[in-house]
Amino acid sequence: MPEAGKTALMRVSGIVDESIVDGPGLRYVVFTQGCPHHCKGCHNPQTHSFEGGFLLSAEAALDQLQENPLLSGITLSGGEPFEQAEALCALAQGAKALGKSVMTYTGYVFEDLLARNDPWTNRLLELTDILVDGPYREELRDLELQFRGSANQRLLDRAEREKLAAAFYGR
Repeated sequence: MPEAGKTALMRVSGIVDESIVDGPGLRYVVFTQGCPHHCKGCHNPQTHSFEGGFLLSAEAALDQLQENPLLSGITLSGGEPFEQAEALCALAQGAKALGKSVMTYTGYVFEDLLARNDPWTNRLLELTDILVDGPYREELRDLELQFRGSANQRLLDRAEREKLAAAFYGR
């Protein structure tokens, strides 16, 4: 698969330069613009439109990331990051090259992302250290959950995803 270029453009709703609630450690958070899920009670309804937000290159985001040596990683949130997997791969690859971790939130279930069999989706999954999957379900809201909003959402590290992928592919 070709590497995504650093000039790849992402449609972004906003950036949080420093967050302690969107993953472990101090994180740089990219809120993508555009989401097909429209979850009832969504925390970021302004991100639903695919026309809103602004364009940002992976290179510009990586420049911002490098300005703060205290950041432990990046978090890709939404919107729906997997609707822009190719462009976000460039950002995730760059973050990994800087020794940063990558956390990704998605309204899709992990197994549904695997079923896409899309090379950019698969690459973004490979670059992701921690994945929070599943749609936000207002009736399952739980403020005690770490890094998640509802009880149906899973916090999946790489090892857990490998086990799920093995079961999905029948290995």
